[in-house]
Amino acid sequence: MRVATFGAHVLDVLAQPVDEIPDGQGAALVQSMRMSAAGPAGGTALTLAKLGVDTHTVGAIGADDPGDLLVTMLARFGVDTSHLVRVGQPTSMSMLPIRSNGDRPALHQPGANLAYPLGDAPLELLTGMDHVHIGAPELLNPPELAPLLADIRAAGVTISADILADGDPGLLAWIEPVLPHLDYLLPNDDQVRGFSGEDDLITGCRRLIDRGVACVAPTAGADGAYVVTADDAEHAAAREVVVVDTSGCGDAFSAGFIAARGHDRSLLESAEIGCAVAGIVATGLGSDHGDITWEGVTAR
Repeated sequence: MRVATFGAHVLDVLAQPVDEIPDGQGAALVQSMRMSAAGPAGGTALTLAKLGVDTHTVGAIGADDPGDLLVTMLARFGVDTSHLVRVGQPTSMSMLPIRSNGDRPALHQPGANLAYPLGDAPLELLTGMDHVHIGAPELLNPPELAPLLADIRAAGVTISADILADGDPGLLAWIEPVLPHLDYLLPNDDQVRGFSGEDDLITGCRRLIDRGVACVAPTAGADGAYVVTADDAEHAAAREVVVVDTSGCGDAFSAGFIAARGHDRSLLESAEIGCAVAGIVATGLGSDHGDITWEGVTAR
């Protein structure tokens, strides 16, 4: 299976545990600090490569040291980074003070992710994939992105997307041109409820299906994930794990789901495998945590 992730790439700087910020110029000791390649395109690409998928990634980074480091980190796992372009904005970064319970408040710099030149998108590469995953379409100018997705899908390529921003009706209106071109939308439950205004998650997913998405597979934290189509709704249970850090879990779910679909697994099986991959990532610090292999997650 050949997959391209396309969109947001982020260099995460993480510290854990951080349950409060010291006042003034005070200091606190933490157990762990590290950096990780992340973002709904970068983090998903990394985990897809771990799962044995031939993975290419497309997006914008800065002409700076964080950009160099991000390329190195992705390439270490076998991701083809040759279609990352350097732009005149700094590489996107997040500072993540991870709490003892695994929650991850964030300080985020969008940076280069807002400056990808869509007119230069590598159409030949994208139409030659088996699957394309759009990481944060809201950052890629959806009215301009939609015709590109139509060309990709016309070539027989399946398409998924994940959302980086919080869900609300205004954001839904902004990304709406993209929705009819998606085989799978992979948000979290809060985003679905924010987009739709519905308290019931399944009803909220159906509102998105009404706007053209073929399947919505939202993650729901410790409650696992769901797969919802126009005709059906199924639940995939989360694996019981000791949570260290939830950053990157959504991207890990996306990677597991996409890889499983490439192995002709059902929608429910794909969501279950996505939950298994996300569960592994949650047990350590950073999006790249865990010894993840296709054989390992399917044998569990």
